[in-house]
Amino acid sequence: MTRVRFIGSGDSFASGGRFQTCILVDADGYRFLIDCGATSLVALKRAGIDPGSIDAVLLTHFHGDHCGGVPYLILDGQFTKRERPLVVAVHPACANA
Repeated sequence: MTRVRFIGSGDSFASGGRFQTCILVDADGYRFLIDCGATSLVALKRAGIDPGSIDAVLLTHFHGDHCGGVPYLILDGQFTKRERPLVVAVHPACANA
């Protein structure tokens, strides 16, 4: 069974207390994020989701409200001694954007 959960769906400035874009997908034992805005680490922890349980982050594009949380996710893994790999992927066309 696949489960999709919107962790953040706010605008660029997280107005109104809504966190920036972060969609959690649980699919057949694999857990990934679609986008990881700058507020995503806080949003994940507030929702009770262990950031170390994330297998991958799929980025739609390189705006901060969609990818700015990736460095924080990596740092969190460093300080919590993350043991599983974290894949970060983006379509090659975004590299030139």
